[in-house]
Amino acid sequence: MSSETLPAFIESSNVERKQSLSEEQEKSQKPRLGEGFEPISKRQMKKLIKQKQWEEQRELRKQKRKEKRKRKQLERQCQLESNSDGNDRKRIRRDVVHSTLRLIIDCSFDSLMVLKDIKKLHKQIQRCYAENRRALHPVQFYLTSHGGQLKKNMDENDKGWVNWKDIHIKPEHYSEFIKKEDLIYLTSDSPNVLKELDESKAYVIGGLVDHNHHKGLTYKQASDHGIDHAQLPLGNFVKMNSRKVLAINHVFEIILEYLETRDWQEAFFTILPQRKGAVPTDKACASSSHDKNSASVEGGLDSDSSDEENSRNELDSQYEEEKQDKENSSESAVNSIPH
Repeated sequence: MSSETLPAFIESSNVERKQSLSEEQEKSQKPRLGEGFEPISKRQMKKLIKQKQWEEQRELRKQKRKEKRKRKQLERQCQLESNSDGNDRKRIRRDVVHSTLRLIIDCSFDSLMVLKDIKKLHKQIQRCYAENRRALHPVQFYLTSHGGQLKKNMDENDKGWVNWKDIHIKPEHYSEFIKKEDLIYLTSDSPNVLKELDESKAYVIGGLVDHNHHKGLTYKQASDHGIDHAQLPLGNFVKMNSRKVLAINHVFEIILEYLETRDWQEAFFTILPQRKGAVPTDKACASSSHDKNSASVEGGLDSDSSDEENSRNELDSQYEEEKQDKENSSESAVNSIPH
């Protein structure tokens, strides 16, 4: 080999050696099957892409969280400012003045009710408890003779009742721990009408949902035990199209409202549902029928006899009006005939 071709041969051999070395390095860097590396599926590739995007957006998420915290803080501040007029619940709770008046729901009629009525009683007690907790002048709330079907229904459907606050739930009868002279049984059959509430007394509401099957039972029980009794002055302020029977929670809420306003009429019209068709007594249709209705109400509110008498009085008045109209029309007809 000549001296001229020797450098060219050496250079070409060096190039071939470098190419072979680079090919070997590439082969060594590629993952081999069976050496712990497997081909990546499309699903795995998507996961890797999402993971990479999540990492890239970490700072952005952190910034959004900061903005959200600031926005909530501003909302809370605006809420506090808007509630500065006294509508804030916490503010109301601080302004509460507890009444010394004791209000008792007598649950001693458990055996007289079917399960459907027991469930209604439970709902009404729940409403009483909730309203008393929200009231500005909450009463000393007692639930007495608690047991039987009512307790079983509450255990099954309202297990949280054992944690109720500001209520005295007792299995004993109210007469066992409250003096007889302090008791006043609220019953619509009583001839006595309340004028105002005495906060030193304990007022009893009969826990009976019976759809008038046991009419006059609470009045009889109060009379037999020598307990004072009275009815709310409903007939003095309200005239209703429907029967004057009030639910337990309505009586309870009327008393709470009266303790706040000291106005029976306002208490009645705030609490009574619209379906009762209640109107003030001074807007009654006729003064004569109003007097008769008032007399029948004084004889026993919510009684069927008073309702029947009221309906008879209305029919009599309608009959007299129709009779008078006929007489007037006949007289005018006679006068119009030429003589």
